Amino acid sequence: MKSLETARLLLRPWQDGDAPVLYRWASDLEVGPRAGWPVHTSVENSLEIIHGPLGQPETYALVYKQTGEPVGSVGLFPPEPPLDLPAGAVQLELGYWVARPYWGQGLAPEAGRGMIRRAFEDLGCAVVHCSHADFNHQSRRVIEKLGFTYRLTRDAVDGDGNPRPTCCYVLTRENWERQH
Repeated sequence: MKSLETARLLLRPWQDGDAPVLYRWASDLEVGPRAGWPVHTSVENSLEIIHGPLGQPETYALVYKQTGEPVGSVGLFPPEPPLDLPAGAVQLELGYWVARPYWGQGLAPEAGRGMIRRAFEDLGCAVVHCSHADFNHQSRRVIEKLGFTYRLTRDAVDGDGNPRPTCCYVLTRENWERQH
């Protein structure tokens, strides 16, 4: 997996040495629940997450160039549920989170733009999905800034098993090309 670069971020694979800083940000009660996953309980738990979900292909640490440390994550993964597209059409879902001290600085849209470009230009995507919990208005704004179109709201559950209505969006290759 290659690293990607934006104006302020280096997007690179997560490393074992990132576990302490990941725990610092992911143990924040305001971060995980907004993104749909449980808060991290220890550095060891964060290391397990690095070896699990954050170790998947196309999942990157958002390294803020100014500090040199991860301040969030961004990735592309198979959507659930996928759209009914022609056989062989590639579709991925964009996911992201940013540590609370970095909220409101435009880092999520910046990282999202880099990943969307990767999805369409490098990975041959036809459609990129994105979603947010219905209460997460900041994430909704990120998704809107990235040019996604609202599709539907579905019932879902968060990482702790709690009901969480989820607003779902799509961005087609054609719409992305038209925007750029």
